[in-house]
Amino acid sequence: MLNEEAFKNWKMVAFVIFLLLLMVRSSHITDEKVLKIAKLSKQERELRAEYIAIRSQSMKLKLESNVQKKVQKMGLYPSKEPIHIIKEVNTKK
Repeated sequence: MLNEEAFKNWKMVAFVIFLLLLMVRSSHITDEKVLKIAKLSKQERELRAEYIAIRSQSMKLKLESNVQKKVQKMGLYPSKEPIHIIKEVNTKK
């Protein structure tokens, strides 16, 4: 009779220990995920800053004045005459 009660208590103790180990492991997994999220957030901020820097540099290079300076070296200059717009007239109805 004493052995049966002791066995029941040991089962409960083993169950509680199992739950404690499970809780510790889940907290470690959560900590790892939090660290990974922080690392990815930092990487995202760095990439976003790099993207903004490259985009602004690209916008400066596409300015008409910069393009004119670069093509003048090749002997090309802006036209003095205004552009002519050609429209297609559809005569078939």
